[in-house]
Amino acid sequence: MRVLVVDDDIQIIRAMTINLRARGHDVDTAADGACALRLAAERPPDVVLLDLGLPDMEGLEVIRRLRGWSQVPIIVLSARHSAGEKVRCLDSGADDYVTKPFGMDELLARMRAAERRSAHTEEAPLVRTESFTVDLGAKRVVRGGEEVRLTPTEWHILEILARNAGQLVSQRRLLHDVWGPAYQSETNYLRVYMAQLRRKLEPDPGRPRYLITEAGRGYRFENTS
Repeated sequence: MRVLVVDDDIQIIRAMTINLRARGHDVDTAADGACALRLAAERPPDVVLLDLGLPDMEGLEVIRRLRGWSQVPIIVLSARHSAGEKVRCLDSGADDYVTKPFGMDELLARMRAAERRSAHTEEAPLVRTESFTVDLGAKRVVRGGEEVRLTPTEWHILEILARNAGQLVSQRRLLHDVWGPAYQSETNYLRVYMAQLRRKLEPDPGRPRYLITEAGRGYRFENTS
């Protein structure tokens, strides 16, 4: 499995990485929520091991954002023992909750169980809004029951934004990922293509609800009603 370990404790990150790699798993690590969400989009994991006490956002927020576009199994690893905390995590979309300290054999068994459940239930990731649905697996957009025709460049921009729903994606990153490192200052490219996407997807392109500009910084895909 490819495992994404999310924890701001360097000692725990190091121990988990050594133990998981020793058992043949690929491991990515993140010390905060923003990094975790970016890695989950760029290098989709088979399971996420998530601590709740992150420096930039609560683990619950990471769960909610991941569930906006992914069904990857999420196992919370936390020192918080309250039943209410467990219920909130599970209701937000976590698959399991393991309290610290825990045995590695137990954790591995829970990972295998989560993977088995995922293999039976996982569908192509969908990002839904009230106006349209982005099917990241099939690489298509449906609006009003009909497929919206996008150019490859329009799709690439939309895919990056949808996989990072709710987060600011910088102009520099979009230009680098879509056109390449030589185009990182060509912000006019983004203005043109974002206008095209809004004409195709937004109910009112002049007052966008889903493809939001943050002036001078970048763009954000907002999929909440």
